[in-house]
Amino acid sequence: MINKIVVTWICLLLLTSQLIGCDKNNLGTQPQIPDLNSVGCLITNDFYAVHFSVYVKTSATKQDSSDRAALLKPFCQELPTVGKAFFSADLIDRDIRKTPIGIRVVELELTGSDDSKPEDFKEVRTITEVAPKLYTNGVVEAQADIVKNGYYAIFLLIGGEDAISDEDKLRIPFHVGGNPDALPKKTVMLIAGGGVVLVSLILIALVWYRKKARNKSLSND
Repeated sequence: MINKIVVTWICLLLLTSQLIGCDKNNLGTQPQIPDLNSVGCLITNDFYAVHFSVYVKTSATKQDSSDRAALLKPFCQELPTVGKAFFSADLIDRDIRKTPIGIRVVELELTGSDDSKPEDFKEVRTITEVAPKLYTNGVVEAQADIVKNGYYAIFLLIGGEDAISDEDKLRIPFHVGGNPDALPKKTVMLIAGGGVVLVSLILIALVWYRKKARNKSLSND
């Protein structure tokens, strides 16, 4: 009985952690893209969706094969270090390929206590701004020099100068100076919480088993 409970809950925890690990939190600090064949992490709002990826060229660049491999390493929204960042967003909706798209890369300051809420940030400065134009091939590209760790965001302004409403501004937050291989916060919390639940269930099962065994022993006497 106890073994069945333990095995069942371990399976449930592993399955749930896998599902949550593929998801993003509100900040969007998803872990590193698994391999070079991936198209990027999925970023969405209520109206638009893109596959987003970032490549970073550090200032300590060496012209050798190892440096080239590092430059071709795609990240999602958690960048390990500063440098020249190359952003790429593949447009999933073919209709917006006929619509001008402007780009802004901004530095953010966390003014609140929750880095998963956009309202807890304020814009510090604009790092890069690209005038609206058509991206008929479906790939929006930009680059920016990131000189310090911290919070940033790239905005895709669907409609260019006509992108007035928040729905037409696809906000893609990213963080510089973290561990791109780290699990999202929700996954860590889920695993920790699941561990507590699992231990509690095992203790309950042990108490129940001992109580049942004791009652059986008393009834035999």
